[in-house]
Amino acid sequence: MVINLLTFRQYGASTITQQLARNLYKLQGREESMFDKITRKVREFFSSVQIERNFTKKEILELYLNVSFFGGKAYGIESAAQQYFNKSAADLTAPEYTLLVGMLQGPNYYNPFRNFDRVLRRRSIVLNQMLHDGKLDAKQVDIIKSDSLLFRNFEADYRVGIAPHFVEWVRQQLELKAETYGFNLYRDGLRIYTSLDSRMQRYANRAVDEHLSSYQDRFDKYWDWKKYPEILESNVDKMIRDLDVIKKAKTPAIRDSIVAALRTNSMFVDSVRKAARTIEVGMVAIDPHNGHIKAMVGGRSRVFRYGLNHVTQIHRQPGSAFKPFVYTVALDNGTPVTFTLPNQPVTVMMPDGTRWTPQNFDGGFGGWVTLREALKRSINLIAVRLIMEYSPPKIVVEYAHRMGIKSFIPPYESIALGTAEVTPLELTSAYGVYSNEGVLVEPIAILRIEDKDGNLIEENVPEKKEVLSKETAYLMTNLMEGGVNEEGGTGRSVRSFFSLPAAGKTGTTNDYGDAWFEGFTPHLAAGIWVGFDDNRIKFGSADGQGGRAAAPIFGRFMRYTYDDPEIGLQLDYFKEPDGIVTDTICVDTKKKAREFCPEKTTEIFNSKYPIGQCDVHTSPNWRVEKNPSKVNW
Repeated sequence: MVINLLTFRQYGASTITQQLARNLYKLQGREESMFDKITRKVREFFSSVQIERNFTKKEILELYLNVSFFGGKAYGIESAAQQYFNKSAADLTAPEYTLLVGMLQGPNYYNPFRNFDRVLRRRSIVLNQMLHDGKLDAKQVDIIKSDSLLFRNFEADYRVGIAPHFVEWVRQQLELKAETYGFNLYRDGLRIYTSLDSRMQRYANRAVDEHLSSYQDRFDKYWDWKKYPEILESNVDKMIRDLDVIKKAKTPAIRDSIVAALRTNSMFVDSVRKAARTIEVGMVAIDPHNGHIKAMVGGRSRVFRYGLNHVTQIHRQPGSAFKPFVYTVALDNGTPVTFTLPNQPVTVMMPDGTRWTPQNFDGGFGGWVTLREALKRSINLIAVRLIMEYSPPKIVVEYAHRMGIKSFIPPYESIALGTAEVTPLELTSAYGVYSNEGVLVEPIAILRIEDKDGNLIEENVPEKKEVLSKETAYLMTNLMEGGVNEEGGTGRSVRSFFSLPAAGKTGTTNDYGDAWFEGFTPHLAAGIWVGFDDNRIKFGSADGQGGRAAAPIFGRFMRYTYDDPEIGLQLDYFKEPDGIVTDTICVDTKKKAREFCPEKTTEIFNSKYPIGQCDVHTSPNWRVEKNPSKVNW
């Protein structure tokens, strides 16, 4: 203590008890001033005395091992055992726990992943001391030294169970909260309660793996790198730039020599080819009634290392998956689902003076089409005409933001075909509004935070807001059920896997670059994006349609989830609100049918916006009245 006072530096804490006292005070945060540091040393001194008076040696050792730092993100012996050996501390063998004990002198310096020989030499010191103290004999020491240690996979330090991207996303949120509440995320023994359902997460992983494994094989046979040398070259350059050995090169000459060697290394280039053409995925499932995120697949790999979460961190064009917002504006303002528009070419003047001439997916056109049929078949020209004449772009943007889209959306007609970039999480949350009778519930992952003693630090209550009328939400749900249930619907492939009530919409971007399916049931909303990290790489064929690349994942996930009796999701139907009426309409005029209408069907409407009666078939002689020259005398 005299040296500390005279030199204004910190020395000491040589015994286990003193180190425990130091670690316990560290849990409370770092002091900034020298006075605070000296004061802490005094407190540690008196705390050490109190610890010795009130605890046995075994209890002190237990406390010490539970708060000590073992390198990486491991605080405490249990965490260290999991991080380095993928097992509980109770299951550690003598070769393993002696190595961990040796690391305590300098956890980062003796990190076995970085310098294995160094940590083995340190372990030998521990073993020799145990031999000296009579805890081991020479034969036991030799056996321990000869035992080959089995560490976790070299990337295991980044593996976080069945939902690595979800866990990392939660960790990032907790780090922000740490500044508010003043806790240490890694050392304070917090209890974090999240919304994730491990059963649904496993089904999401399974659905993704089953669908994309065969899909990847098909794409690999199709993709030819010889046609895209510039894409390969840029990916090789990017991969090289990201390597630690390049970043740590001591001189430009060393760096250039490494770069040149890697460029001509066939194994390295092949690994880049494989990584670049890997089909990526982002999938999230949300309970739209409370906002709880039940499952999240942030990428194909279950090893989280580089941080790209394809649910929360990518912004991609949703294609036709954005069309429901255009239709929502029209229906919410009184346009009936039977309203017809001409499926004819149209030219739009863009703000920069250019002309935009959109086309239908199949290039065809012709006839008059109802809104119901147009959304089911995802007809582009009808969506464009709708936003030009009945759903102004600015209003569409307003509705989309109100329903949960937070990304910037330019108020242009082209957004009718999904040109504005969004994240899968926000788009899925917005679709949940339809399932939840027009109520938006912000998605949440962290439900509750408690300290190590069970005291509540934070509890999150879902934030709910009515953003659509129940009638409009139901009408849109009913329209999107047609896209899944009826022949010609773009989401029809869902029915190959899942038979219970569901609705949704596909999305496909230019040249089949991004494939989407956003769907929901009465209990869950789930969104899937499928594509490539390098968006210059495209599917280039019908395999890139949302109905083929993404919708089957939705179908598989829902089937597995609903079939699980432990989850307990029962057969349920979308609730029809009181404001919805069913009328018999004339197939020809799309108005309320009269007794003289030759062909009739039923349709649903918002009672707030009644439709008129058929004005063609007004009498038994409607044929004569309609066309007197055709009278058959």
